[in-house]
Amino acid sequence: MAEILAAIGEDPDREGLQDTPARVARMYESLFSGVGINTDDAIDAVFEAESHDPVIVSGLVFYSVCEHHLLPFYGEARLGYVPNGKIAGISKLARALEVASHRPQVQERLTAEVADSIFNVLQPDGVVVELEAEHLCMAMRGVKKPGTRVLTSAVRGEFKNYSLGQEGLLALMHSR
Repeated sequence: MAEILAAIGEDPDREGLQDTPARVARMYESLFSGVGINTDDAIDAVFEAESHDPVIVSGLVFYSVCEHHLLPFYGEARLGYVPNGKIAGISKLARALEVASHRPQVQERLTAEVADSIFNVLQPDGVVVELEAEHLCMAMRGVKKPGTRVLTSAVRGEFKNYSLGQEGLLALMHSR
């Protein structure tokens, strides 16, 4: 970090910047705390359940860092699944998103990782994960289009036991 400060013409030894390299290192340690952690392991409270009624969690705010420019992207997630004998503690779904988002990422992979983890651990009838985010790499540099939001989705499963199918789950996820 001191070398970057020097490369942009700053004096890394001036009073306001002396502790910046250590602060940035601690910040990156926190931002990238999901590196090396299996997202599946975040869903560690699983219960038997006979329900085939959908479970939807929306409004989950997340933050991640674009692996191409190391700038943040952030937004909201909607997670939905149709149980097939197992349900998870709701906070564990949020935790899976948190683990996957705390590593250098692209939104497309982040969406897929969360969907894959829910599908792998719960083996539900079907899963839908949608992320909608603003990317500061697009807002602050390059095309400079702040406020632009990217929507990604990942669908897993066959939705055999849910009469409304994938389309019905998607409609429920957007009904509020």
